[in-house]
Amino acid sequence: MATLGAAQLPAQLQKGLRPLYTLHGDEALLVQEAADLIRAAARAQGCTERTVHTVAGAHFDWSAVLAAGNSLSLFADKQMVEIRIPSGKPGKDGSTALQQIAEGAAGNDSTLTLVLLPRLDKATRGSAWFGALDTAGISVQIDAVERPALPQWIAQRLAAQGQRVPAGEAGQHALTFFADRVEGNLLAAHQEIAKLGLLHPAGELSLAQIEAAVLNVARYDVFKLSEAVLGGRRERVQRMLDGLRAEGEAEVLVHYTLAEDIRALKRVKDAMAAGRPLPVALREQRVWGLRERLFERVLPRLAEPQLTQLLQAAHQVDGIVKGLKHPGWPQDAWQALNRLAQSLCGACASALAPRH
Repeated sequence: MATLGAAQLPAQLQKGLRPLYTLHGDEALLVQEAADLIRAAARAQGCTERTVHTVAGAHFDWSAVLAAGNSLSLFADKQMVEIRIPSGKPGKDGSTALQQIAEGAAGNDSTLTLVLLPRLDKATRGSAWFGALDTAGISVQIDAVERPALPQWIAQRLAAQGQRVPAGEAGQHALTFFADRVEGNLLAAHQEIAKLGLLHPAGELSLAQIEAAVLNVARYDVFKLSEAVLGGRRERVQRMLDGLRAEGEAEVLVHYTLAEDIRALKRVKDAMAAGRPLPVALREQRVWGLRERLFERVLPRLAEPQLTQLLQAAHQVDGIVKGLKHPGWPQDAWQALNRLAQSLCGACASALAPRH
C-alpha cells in the first residue's frame, strides 16, 4: 500500500488503522516509539489481546504464528500479533509464512499484525516476502538520526516538552554541545532531554543549565570516523578518536578504516590519471553514498604525491599497531593513529577550503 517515514506515521494512524504494519530500522528508540503509536491505536480500536513472537534460529516454528493470526480467545473481539525478526532473515519457511500473512491481512478485520525488522539492505527489500508485506500493508522505514540532523532533533524534542534554547548563535552553540555529548546514542539522548524536563520548568534553557545536566554518553562508530576525516573536520576527528579509545575499540580496526580510505583515494586518483572519468573510477572501487560524495569533493584537489606519502604513512602505522617501532613515529599505537588520521583530515580540509 505505502512506504512511510517515521514522521508520517501519526497522520496515517489518524486516518485509520490498517491490518498490517512493517517497521524496519536500527534506531531502537524510534522503532519503539513507532511501535507504541501503533499499539496505542490498536488498543483504542478494541485490540485487547497481544501476542509476541520472536523469530530466532533456523528451526523457528512458524505454524504458531500463523495459528495466532487465525484464532481469537473468548474474551477478545480483536487481537494484535507482533512478529519480531531481529536478524532480518526469516528463512525459507518464514518467507512463505510472511507471504501468507500478507495475503490474509486484507480480509482479516479481527487481527492487526505488526512485523518488526532491523535496517534492511537493498537485496532484502527486493525479496518476495518483504514485497508482499509492503504491498499488503503499511511499511515504515525508520532512519537513524545522523550527526548533522541531531541538533534539530534535540530542539524538536525539547520543544515537545515546552523547552527551548536561546535564539541565535548561543542557542546553536548549546545544541551543538548537546549533540556532541549524545552522538551515536539516541536512547541516552532521549533520557537526557527528559532529565532537563524534570530539572527545569518550561521555557528557555541556558547553555550553563545544559552543560551542568547533560552527561557525556556519546558512542562513536569507527566507520563514521571515515566521514569525519574525509570531511576535514579536525576537532570531530579528535573527539571520535578519544571516544573510540575510551570505548576499547581495536586499534587494528581504526587503522583499517583509515588505510582503506587512503588506498581507495590513491586507486581512484591513479584511474583518473589513466583517463577514467571520476564517476566510473568511483564505481569500480565500490565507493558509494556519502563516502562517494566526499571523494568527489576532495579528489580533484588532492595531489598524487600527497596520496603516495599518506599511503607510506599508513604502511608505517600498520607496523606500529602490530607492535613494531618506526623512526619518527610515536611508539603508542593510538598516538600514531591520531597523527595518521589528522594528516589525512588536514589534506582533505585543504582540498575542501575555498580558493580565492
